[in-house]
Amino acid sequence: MHEIVVAGGCFWGVQEYYRRVKGILQTSVGYAQGFTANPTYEEVCSDQTNHVEACRLQYDDRLIDLPLILELLFRIIDPTSYHEQGEDRGSQYRTGVYYLDQADEETIRTWIQKKQIDYPSPILTEVQPLTCFYDAEAYHQQYLLKNPNGYCHVDFSKLKKEELKTSW
Repeated sequence: MHEIVVAGGCFWGVQEYYRRVKGILQTSVGYAQGFTANPTYEEVCSDQTNHVEACRLQYDDRLIDLPLILELLFRIIDPTSYHEQGEDRGSQYRTGVYYLDQADEETIRTWIQKKQIDYPSPILTEVQPLTCFYDAEAYHQQYLLKNPNGYCHVDFSKLKKEELKTSW
């Protein structure tokens, strides 16, 4: 099992999107890359902690590889946008890929460098080693599964049929 943390705006939709993907074994949402220990949602939203809303992905690399995980992320974000995705604004909504395994850095950076040709503006998605990840409050975990009509900026139709689990 491998792990990677991705940020693509509001973490509710990002989690639900990846939860449906073949090879993703487990997802959890939380706050990454900030300087406050165990922040609350309110603290993160205050723009004073430098945390980003993020989704930790545990995956089986025999079923899905890191380049596909990156491709899936870039289908649902605007990687050239600074601190906003969809209707959400603030530093907690920036995009990022945070690796736990140093060996993943080259794969991520090379993939993004090749992807830059598709965008007229610079890609602003952060690529960093994961410095911290604090699980978000329980009500945020699998929020859209519990609240199917909740707000979401993610377009789930971006997932191809062959990328989906048989049931989710």
